[in-house]
Parts: sequence; structure tokens; C-alpha cells
Amino acid sequence: MKTKIVVDSSSNLYELPGAEFACVPLKIVTDEQEYLDDGHLDAVGMAQTLRSYKGKTTTSCPNVADWLAAYEGAEQVFAVTITGTLSGSYNAALLAAEEYKADHPEARVFVLDSLSAGPECRLLAERLQQLVESGMDFDAVCEEILAYKKHTHLLFSLESLANLARNGRVKPAVAAVARMLGIRVIGRASESGELEVLCKTRGEHGALERIVLEMKAGGFTNGKVHIAHCGNPEAAKRLKLMLHAVFEGAQVDVSECGGLCSYYAELGGLMVGYEENQ
Repeated sequence: MKTKIVVDSSSNLYELPGAEFACVPLKIVTDEQEYLDDGHLDAVGMAQTLRSYKGKTTTSCPNVADWLAAYEGAEQVFAVTITGTLSGSYNAALLAAEEYKADHPEARVFVLDSLSAGPECRLLAERLQQLVESGMDFDAVCEEILAYKKHTHLLFSLESLANLARNGRVKPAVAAVARMLGIRVIGRASESGELEVLCKTRGEHGALERIVLEMKAGGFTNGKVHIAHCGNPEAAKRLKLMLHAVFEGAQVDVSECGGLCSYYAELGGLMVGYEENQ
């Protein structure tokens, strides 16, 4: 039986070695150009261009046909999407699931709204791969991934809120004040999948320290951590060192944000997905 794991590109995950896998790209759209987040995009170059761009920018989620193409050929599908509060990707994946099952009556499709993005989605996809490889049946995998989701979290540190303000995620006045004062915003994905600001700090070191404190308060001890950055590898490496110093046995890796996450995190931004002690 062919089992497939499918994500959208908000996960920053474009391949999953050892698994039948597909990544459905989102798009970043301006009045002058369209950027396809397919794993080949120069995400940092895009972020640099958009930093000085004065026109309208937006994002475009995958449509039903995109998700159907990703499901094709599988008898079992486990899909993970960006939070439904930020994108229509989840709804499109659900509609595609219904259509796919109508055309393939024996197929089963489970779509998980991550209520998050970026490295937390990656954690969910990797956990799905482990569950599938363990030989669990479809219903057991669904049950286990929902239980695991309760123990994963996303934190972020942003230098700029410009694109979030343009898309109505934060108030423009808040973004303007943060820019003028050189303030970094520390936030998280809330339980309802919305952007939640936790605090504001001045200076990168203070922001990194606050992330470590938030992870400790969130129940992290020694599990997996994925750090994704947009053009800020030094801060990501420093955070990795800090986590290893505080949490013995933490399994930390560093990667770059893809296009969609680079659009929202912007240059200098960090996203941290982690699993708490279960």
C-alpha cells in the first residue's frame, strides 16, 4: 500500500528522504513579480528585494488541483498545512481530499491543520514519517499525530513586521514603532493558530535569551529543535549553542527559511519549532 506524506511549502521542507513525499508550493505575489516557493527560490534574495519594495504584496495558497496532483498515486495520504487562520491552504487540502476519495473510493486522506508554520510543520511531517515506518495502521497514525501536535510549538523573533502589517496580521502602527525603535518582536503560534506577540526586546542577544526562557517555560527539556532563519545564520548558530548549553541532549539543527516563511519572517527573522517533554 502506497502511503504519501504531503506538506505545503510553509514547512520549509521540500524533500523527506526515505518517504513518499510531496511539497505543494505557495506563492508570494507583487504587482511586478510572482515568486513560487518550490524549493528553488532564492528566498533571501526575494526578502532583500521586498524590503525596499513599495507596492502591494500578498501570498497565494495552493488550489485544489495542486493538492490533488500531490495526492495522486497514493492509497493513504497524510497532509500537513500552514495554519488555517493565515491561509486557505488547509481548506483547499480538505476539498482536494474529498475529491480524491470520491475518485478513489479505497483511498484514505487525513489533513492536519498545523495551526502553525515553518519548523513546527517540519516536526509534524517527520513524526508522520516515523509513525508510518513503524507499521501503524491509518487510524492509529491519525490518533498519534494529533496527540503529538499537542506537544509541539513555534516561537519566532522578528526584526521587521512590515509584511505582517501589509497583510493585516499586525497593526501598521505597531510595525512602524518597532522599526523606528529597533525593537525585536518575540512571539509564538497560539493554540488557535494565530500570531501572538509575547514581548518586545532591544538587541539580538536579548531576543535569543528570551527564546530560551520561553522554551524552558513551554516544557522543553531535551527533544528536537528546528531553527529556521532568513538571512541570519550567525544568530541561528548562537541560539543553537545557547540551547545546547542550557538543555543537555537537545537535538538542534539549523536551516534556512523557504519563500513563504522568509516573506513573513523577513530578513533577520528566526523561527523555532520544538517538541516539549511528553
